[in-house]
Amino acid sequence: MKLVTAVIKPFKLDAVREALTGVGIEGLTVMEVRGYGRQKGHTEIYRGTEYAVNFLPKLKIECAVDNEDAAKAVEAISEAARTGQIGDGKIFVLDLEQAIRIRTGESGSEAL
Repeated sequence: MKLVTAVIKPFKLDAVREALTGVGIEGLTVMEVRGYGRQKGHTEIYRGTEYAVNFLPKLKIECAVDNEDAAKAVEAISEAARTGQIGDGKIFVLDLEQAIRIRTGESGSEAL
C-alpha cells in the first residue's frame, strides 16, 4: 500500500477530488495548511501599507491506495492541480505499512 500526499492550491480541490474519483480512489483526507516553496511568499498592499505574506495558504490531501493504484492517483492529482504557475504544489508517495478499519477490524487493502 502507498500513502499519496499532495500539497495543492486551495481552489484546485474540487478538480482533484473529481479526478481521483474518476480513477477509482474513494477516500481522501483534506487539511488546511500554510507554507512556502521556491516562491518564498509574496507582498500585498492593504490600506496603502505593503506587507509580506511569508506563508501561503495551501491544502494538504492524503489518500491511501493499493500499490497498483498509486501511479493513477499521482497522475490524476498532477493533471487536476496543474495551473502552470509557480506554487502548484508537490506530491509525495510513501510506503504504507498497515491500514486498519476501526469499525470492522479489517486490515490491509480491505481496510481501504
